[in-house]
Amino acid sequence: MAGLLFLALAFFAVGRAGADKNGAQTAADAAALAAAQSYRDQLRTGLLTALGGLTDGGAGAAWTDWLTGRAGSPDAACGAAASYATLNGAGLVGDCVPPDGGLPAAFTVTVRATDPVGRSVVPGTEDTHATATARAVVEPRCAAGRPAGEPSPRPSGGASPGPTGTPSPGRPAPVEIVCGGEVVTIDPARPGDLARAARALFAVRLAD
Repeated sequence: MAGLLFLALAFFAVGRAGADKNGAQTAADAAALAAAQSYRDQLRTGLLTALGGLTDGGAGAAWTDWLTGRAGSPDAACGAAASYATLNGAGLVGDCVPPDGGLPAAFTVTVRATDPVGRSVVPGTEDTHATATARAVVEPRCAAGRPAGEPSPRPSGGASPGPTGTPSPGRPAPVEIVCGGEVVTIDPARPGDLARAARALFAVRLAD
């Protein structure tokens, strides 16, 4: 009977450790996704600001860098990871690993559960904390196309076609982006166009 009781307690300890591991993984997933979502929101805001600058006579400073996912602040995004780890009963182990410059941008976090597994018949569990790692990526869904009013290349052996959609002085030409094979035209002078397009520009997901 004592042997059966020991086995039951051992199975309980293993089950509890598994539950703690699952909890830590949930915290890691939430932290990584929070970092990626924060970065995505920065990209959206930065892109809208850069394109909006076109209407003020500016150059729309590097708006394509925002579109491709290169221009956000990884440090601010990693701050969101730490907050979400805490909300889920864990803390970051080391630093949140920000994008290395490659695409898609990725954030990797490792967390440690705040509470230990607790005492059990398995030695050492009272001081054991579950850990887990997660990685989340921010994938650009669109690429820059040519300005909507830009003339097409001159056909060989033929006359050059006339320009179309030429903007009035002081007003920038609309820009084209290609999303999933479809061309989307954005007029920087129409904020509604920018806001609607921004919702579909980036995808956030967990990665292996």
